[in-house]
Amino acid sequence: MKIRKNDMIMVIAGNDRGKTGKVLKVFPATERIIIEGINLRKRHTKPNRNNPQGGIQEKEAPIHVSNVMILDPKTNEPTRVGSQIILDEKTGKRKITRVAKSSGEMIQ
Repeated sequence: MKIRKNDMIMVIAGNDRGKTGKVLKVFPATERIIIEGINLRKRHTKPNRNNPQGGIQEKEAPIHVSNVMILDPKTNEPTRVGSQIILDEKTGKRKITRVAKSSGEMIQ
């Protein structure tokens, strides 16, 4: 999966189309992610020790990876992600980095 925690993404399909947010959690086995402030669901909770009042709480629900795109760090537009091999001169080791297809900019 090409999306990682703390990536800035934009939703391209679904009810929250066009919204942007930061990835909070990634589930590679099911190819789903949780994004801050996106795909909110209401949960009715009983009173308990942590929440003595109980009530309705809003919580982010997972969204499928195919419905989001990473934002290009240079232009802040949605882009596809590629990979590039970089050779470290000091150690001589190869390192694979993620690259934005539209601008060629490295994604942290």
